[in-house]
Amino acid sequence: MNNKNHGFNLFSVIVIIFLSSVISAITTGVIVNNTYKTSSGVSYNELAKDEDLSEFLDVYSTITSNYYENIDKKKLLESAVEAMTNYLDDSYTTYMDNNERESLAEKLEGTYKGIGVTINERTIEDVTKDSPAEEVGLQKGDVITKVDDIDVTEYDAAKIAILIKSSDKETIKLTILRAEQELEFNVDLKELILPALSYKMIDNSKTGYIYISIFSTNIKDQFKNALNELKKQGMERLILDVRENSGGYLEGADKIANMFLKKGKLIYSLKDKKRTEKIYDKTKSYLDIPVVVIINNNSASASEILAAALKDSYGATIVGTNSFGKGKVQQIYNLEDGSMVKYTAAKWLRPNGDCVDKKGITPDIYVELPKVEQTEQTEQVEQTTIVDTQLQKAIEHINTLQ
Repeated sequence: MNNKNHGFNLFSVIVIIFLSSVISAITTGVIVNNTYKTSSGVSYNELAKDEDLSEFLDVYSTITSNYYENIDKKKLLESAVEAMTNYLDDSYTTYMDNNERESLAEKLEGTYKGIGVTINERTIEDVTKDSPAEEVGLQKGDVITKVDDIDVTEYDAAKIAILIKSSDKETIKLTILRAEQELEFNVDLKELILPALSYKMIDNSKTGYIYISIFSTNIKDQFKNALNELKKQGMERLILDVRENSGGYLEGADKIANMFLKKGKLIYSLKDKKRTEKIYDKTKSYLDIPVVVIINNNSASASEILAAALKDSYGATIVGTNSFGKGKVQQIYNLEDGSMVKYTAAKWLRPNGDCVDKKGITPDIYVELPKVEQTEQTEQVEQTTIVDTQLQKAIEHINTLQ
């Protein structure tokens, strides 16, 4: 967080959230007791003494009272919050409206309300295993034409998804086209787990492979299950792949690191404007197997925290290309209308003391993926098979480790 005096500070953001209910009280001095506080512990009495805030409230009052046309106060305050986050010139500090917040929350919470299908336009591209959609017989390639008798032939995938998720029914009726035949299915709506990883054993080896796509709230349980399943299959080495993983909850990386490191090992440090806090492994359990982590330019935030912890405090080897370089940690503040402010609260340091912000993690073994050369033939593009040289190098290297 920038330490300059920005005029409107973080306290201003918090006050704006409650402005409709407290503006009169603040300006008239009604709130004088310290029991009336913001969520960050600052009393409204203290905020009322902030000259910059008083000036802001004067402007707000003047505009809402004297502007020649009617004003949507909610939109006005949303604009004020967004302007403050923009002024900080920090790409990770943002204002998110209700729809943006819900989309982010769904990914991070690791669960969603749905039927278990992936849709492209109106065509079902994938049916989740053991989902309500699979149970009733929906298939890849089915084209959705109606949802509860509502014609969706002009809808895109996002609009169809919203229509399904927003239903207050426990079961919805889908009409689909399959090989020019119209079929109807009654599908239950359930709370489903959003997979955050995939795993397998590398063919003809004792090496396990786990790919993490996001650090959601339930990543610990998913990762623990993957480890146990791979152990049952004879895993003695592990390749952990966090390529294209932009992050998620810091706690997810923390909990996974705990499964590897010995008690007392440093995972990362958090440095805010007041202090530096060191986060150590406090668990008794740990692993003692060779580990290789694959990263690329889009491995960021929690991905980098885990990769750095395994490199510095466990001895893992890192393969791939330089990571993204996001060394900042965000906190969120949920507003009463469903929107949210996400702001940078600290930066994190890897166990060796380095901050990766804007420079990333340099791999021990640098390997790029081969460039894809596409040849245009008439109206079609020739399909080129991509050899995963990074995974190949990881397998080659881990086979040398004991």
